Amino acid sequence: MQGGSKYDEKLLQNYVPLYVMLPLGVVTADNVFEGGEKLEKQLKDLRAAGIDGVMVDVWWGIIEAKGPKQYDWSAYRSLFELVNKCDLKIQAIMSFHQCGGNVGDVVYIPIPQWVRDIGETDPDIFYTNRSGNRNEEYLSLGVDHQPLFGGRTAIEMYSDYMKSFRENMADFLEAGQIIDIEVGCGAAGELRYPSYPETQGWVFPGIGEFQCYDKYLKAEFKEAAKNAGHPEWESPDDAGTYNDKPDSTEFFKQNGTYLTEKGKFFLTWYSNKLLMHGDDILDEANKAFVGCKVKLAAKVSGLHWWYKHHSHAAELTAGYYNLEDRDGYRPAARILSRHHAIMNFTCLEMRDSEQSAEAKSGPQELVQQARSLNHSPYLDWLRCL
Repeated sequence: MQGGSKYDEKLLQNYVPLYVMLPLGVVTADNVFEGGEKLEKQLKDLRAAGIDGVMVDVWWGIIEAKGPKQYDWSAYRSLFELVNKCDLKIQAIMSFHQCGGNVGDVVYIPIPQWVRDIGETDPDIFYTNRSGNRNEEYLSLGVDHQPLFGGRTAIEMYSDYMKSFRENMADFLEAGQIIDIEVGCGAAGELRYPSYPETQGWVFPGIGEFQCYDKYLKAEFKEAAKNAGHPEWESPDDAGTYNDKPDSTEFFKQNGTYLTEKGKFFLTWYSNKLLMHGDDILDEANKAFVGCKVKLAAKVSGLHWWYKHHSHAAELTAGYYNLEDRDGYRPAARILSRHHAIMNFTCLEMRDSEQSAEAKSGPQELVQQARSLNHSPYLDWLRCL
């Protein structure tokens, strides 16, 4: 009996909870929950199969659709009540990005219309590539601290949203039904720049493009370059376009611009801006959920194509300054650790042999690099999705 007890204890110590992602449009774009008996049966079947809980996007574009600070949580409360009835836990995602335009998206939920209306007169609130194409999936981090939204900054809007979630979901939080809050930090909810948008023609394995050509980020880079003693430096004009290969560009080719003093300065600035963006949002999340029995998390994208190319071009355009002699994920781990947050990392299921040779992909090596962070002092917990 004693031996069995020790065995059971060991099993519990190694227990891995299982969560299933709910459909992107489980609450419709019009803020209606149409779950009904069908969803209830599916949830009960999941519980009977040993599933611990569900993960669900809580879309900014749905909740604050009617106007600034006009939050409507009623449909999500109905959903959470049904999940609770089926004895399942909840991992809630604060989704500040648009649903639609990414791989696997079959639902369209834009960011709030009143925010997009501001973009009609000031399109630079959106990420912009060198050609001037705007991406309305997520606000540029260049407006993180610009009071352009009825006197609020982007960070203040995200903060107010999370505070409202806490206030309106207090009973679920206090009961321990909501166990994780994943904080969206960019395109597809990931801490990255939207460097490879299919909506603008990108196809795998294109290197993507830098997304720092809105007037706010351009001005910040010019100021940074000036302070570094190089007022003549501009953001890259030789990094190619979405579907180029690294060696066809001056920036990413062998001994290219990315290895020059100017290139290193730009890449450091570009990646640091992304890190500061994540740091600022997670800081607000910690304030919003202080005292709650939840774990914070943020998602980092597993950009595996061109990982085996000396430039790691796809990672660089997305904001991960990762090279053979430079770990681009450790700084993100430090940020997450500072906020006692989990790093959710993608592409765990991929194998090098499944990728085309021309893409020089290294998903297995990339996951191994991410997993090595688990043995560093910078991360409480790495979770691969």
